[in-house]
Amino acid sequence: MKLNFILNGDKHMQITTLFTGKRILSSFVTVFIIALLIAPTFSHVAQAATAREIDVSVEVALDRFKNDVKGASEFLANAKGVLVIPNVIRIGFGLGGEYGEGALIVGGKTVDYYSTAAGSFGFQIGAQSKNIVIIFMDETALTKFRDSLGWRAGLDGSVVLIDQGAGSSVDTNNLQHPIVGFIFGLKGLMVNLSLEGSKFTKLIK
Repeated sequence: MKLNFILNGDKHMQITTLFTGKRILSSFVTVFIIALLIAPTFSHVAQAATAREIDVSVEVALDRFKNDVKGASEFLANAKGVLVIPNVIRIGFGLGGEYGEGALIVGGKTVDYYSTAAGSFGFQIGAQSKNIVIIFMDETALTKFRDSLGWRAGLDGSVVLIDQGAGSSVDTNNLQHPIVGFIFGLKGLMVNLSLEGSKFTKLIK
């Protein structure tokens, strides 16, 4: 669409603005459809799980972790505590956010329940599910986590993230680090992700 303006009787300023109607309509339709698709996910996330539901999900996630991530058993065998947050839902619609609930296991038993939440900025549309396992190899690091009212990765404790990718063996040399983290999905370890800034808060169940 071309617009012409006359300034001072003899000066012309031409402003050319290009609009592609079909593209604009298509973009709005796409965004609207995605909003409809992810709305049920928002609803599901908003409903807090029961302790029993979390326990079942944690058990499934741990089994998958041990079966799909080579070397996982060595980390678990040396762990002072293991935080498992299964089915963390990440949703992006202009602004992004994620939320999940899980449990802290010490000595083979669940001692507390936790939620994780994080936000992000930038262009992002869609939804993604992932599992988070944070292994505390050091008793002091575990105690600090449990005593915190809201523990933030990267601020309250440094987490060494293992992300070799699907089917790869993890480097057991990382056993020496106080806190080690894993993010994995249906195809094993996930790459190019981060726990930086994720907040973990104790839940009352």
